[in-house]
Amino acid sequence: MAVQLFERPTRQQSGPTSSGRGPRERRWRVTERLEQRGRPPRSLVVALVLACLSLITLDSTTGDDSPVEPVRRAVGEVFGPIEVGVAAVVRPFVAVPDWFRTHSDLRGRISDLQAENARLRTEVNSADYDRNRLAEYDGLTAAAEDLGYSLVPARVVALGPAQSFSSTVTIDAGSQSGLRPDMTVLNNDGLVGRVVRVTRTTATVLLIMDPDSVVGGRVGSSMELGSVRGRGQIGSTGRLDLELIDESDVPRQDDAVVTWGSEGGAPYVAGVPIGRVTAVYSSLRETAQRAVIEPYVDFAALDLVGVVVPSGTASDRAVIEADGSMR
Repeated sequence: MAVQLFERPTRQQSGPTSSGRGPRERRWRVTERLEQRGRPPRSLVVALVLACLSLITLDSTTGDDSPVEPVRRAVGEVFGPIEVGVAAVVRPFVAVPDWFRTHSDLRGRISDLQAENARLRTEVNSADYDRNRLAEYDGLTAAAEDLGYSLVPARVVALGPAQSFSSTVTIDAGSQSGLRPDMTVLNNDGLVGRVVRVTRTTATVLLIMDPDSVVGGRVGSSMELGSVRGRGQIGSTGRLDLELIDESDVPRQDDAVVTWGSEGGAPYVAGVPIGRVTAVYSSLRETAQRAVIEPYVDFAALDLVGVVVPSGTASDRAVIEADGSMR
């Protein structure tokens, strides 16, 4: 009778065991048991929470006599130097973003301050100019009121070319402003000249300093008449020559000379100041008396002028009326 030494292994069924629990369920239970082993007991957690609450309450109620104070002081003594050293090491790295932000803010503030300084510098530099312009407007208004003429204000925008051998300026008012040739031009100091050419927006003015300019003048103290001619010089040395009609009359030094006036007020209206007498001499070849006149107007600094127009003239700009009002 043969003896069977080895038993053939039987295949284990893959289905659930007799207990009804499969391999996967057993693995889950093993994992849960391992997790439970790593967790502290619930009672220990509750005890630690109660202990913390008790220490917090005791520390807040006892103040400086708190039993935790010695421990806090000891920890501060130990970790204080370490915190200082770590802060010293970390501070440069932490300050880098703040440095960039601060640098950018400073550059922005510097730019704002530079712009503000430039604006203030411009205001300071232009203060005298604005003050002079205001004085010229006020003087022109006073001149219109004193002389009794309506004026169209205009600004000198160009000087006549030296090649033309004439002393002229261009103003920024033309036919649209009510101007036409043979109109009197003056400023707040006195007579400037007369209009010789007009376009829609500009006009050319022949200055009384031009050698071809002849203005009828009247000496203020004696009311004697004469003709005023220019020498062609503009500036501080520019002078006019007055030739009196009556040779027996000798004007006095510092006598004022004003315009005689033309028929119909063209090209010159009457009563506009021209200048003052600085010297008088007699010509041996001629029978007339001559006087040197210093003009009241500074022709080297002409800016604002007024053109005499009839009252009620239609213009594209404000007109200074004879009573000093603006229309």
